[in-house]
Amino acid sequence: MLAPLLLLWPMSIAITYLVAKSIANQPFDHALEDSVTVLAQQIREVDGKTVSLLPGSARDIVRADDIDNVYFQISGPGAEFVDGDRDLPPPGDDASAPNSASVRFRNDVMRGAQVRVAYSYVNLRPMASRGEEPRAALVQVAETLDKRAQLANEIIKGVILPQFIILPIVLALVWFALARGLSPLAQLQERIRARRPDDLSPIDSRQVPEEISPLVGSLNDMLARLSQTIDMQKRFIADAAHQMKTPLAGMRMQSELALRQLDPDEIHRSLEQLAKSSESATRLVNQLLALARAENQLQAGVAFEVVDLAVLARAAVQDWVQASFISHIDLGFEQPEHAVDIVGNPLMLRELLSNLIDNALSYTPAGGSVTVRVRRQGDQAIVEVEDTGPGIAPAERTRVFERFYRILGNGAPGSGLGLAIVREIAHQHGAEVDVFNNPRATLKKSPGCLFRLTFPPPAAAHDDGD
Repeated sequence: MLAPLLLLWPMSIAITYLVAKSIANQPFDHALEDSVTVLAQQIREVDGKTVSLLPGSARDIVRADDIDNVYFQISGPGAEFVDGDRDLPPPGDDASAPNSASVRFRNDVMRGAQVRVAYSYVNLRPMASRGEEPRAALVQVAETLDKRAQLANEIIKGVILPQFIILPIVLALVWFALARGLSPLAQLQERIRARRPDDLSPIDSRQVPEEISPLVGSLNDMLARLSQTIDMQKRFIADAAHQMKTPLAGMRMQSELALRQLDPDEIHRSLEQLAKSSESATRLVNQLLALARAENQLQAGVAFEVVDLAVLARAAVQDWVQASFISHIDLGFEQPEHAVDIVGNPLMLRELLSNLIDNALSYTPAGGSVTVRVRRQGDQAIVEVEDTGPGIAPAERTRVFERFYRILGNGAPGSGLGLAIVREIAHQHGAEVDVFNNPRATLKKSPGCLFRLTFPPPAAAHDDGD
């Protein structure tokens, strides 16, 4: 703030000088106007000639000035000289001026010096008839500008000199006020610098100025999001490390066993187990990566777009047709009559559907069936995946969406991440996931499952994504 103050000071001096000159002109202009009025009263027309009745003492009074030079001139209607100073320049051309009796002012030059001139036209025939041409004499009084300059300088001194005293005081007060006002910011800066690198706790907004409370609130929101992201990363690393121990240990054991075997059949059997373990490990790694992508979808700013859910579901079903043939399971798809559009990310939705179909195929015995259905109910889009497997007890239906949770006594392969991925992706798209018994199941021992995803209307989903 010091730089603007120092720049404004010369501007203030210049403006003060202009105002002082305007103020100084007013009283001296009034004096010139009075002199013009006095001289105008001493002009007469005698026998068609303009004469001046100004006595010598009056001339001395008009010219009397201790500082400035005063000049006057009286000229007749034909610009003939009557009295005063012959070299006083006439006013500029003004057609309406001779018909006006008001006193006017102008700046001019007289004998090489700047002068202020007051002039007026005097009607010599005030009682003339309308047909008679008016006759006007010109009266001018001029004076140099020394007194005006002196008065302006006195005004400038009276204004500027106190500023030399006031300005340092103002600068000191500004410096003190800013230093005092910014001290809480300096303290906040020191508190933030003194924090540990892993300290993401909120900043106490009670100890900061009210003006930066919104900024502190935004920083706290950012710290909360950052803490959530770091916790997700830590949880992912811990889960991956924990879950990878078992398949890696099995692979190492099978490889060591194969190295000790001499019988080709035993070696082949160990290699088969090693291949199965590597396949399980690969599947686990892929699911962990899919879960990480689903959790970080919003943080990564993944763009949503309009997606035809029926086309996407049909493509996902086609990916699992070969696996259903191998497992001897009837995999079907019920196509809706019209397009079912939602707003979402195609890759994440494809992952969601693949996990639902994989889960259904894994728990459905040979000879069973899995059906994927897409339909529209009102303004909501619905996807259903039903199977003829053993079903899920009502008490277990909320827990199956937890990470690595598997129902006891179930020998189906898997890591317990598939439904966790489904729930996370559905949450990112504003969809609801519900689990029911399969209403089309015919065997009591195999009530089957019906997973239903209900997506919001495209406009609502788009607002949630924004």
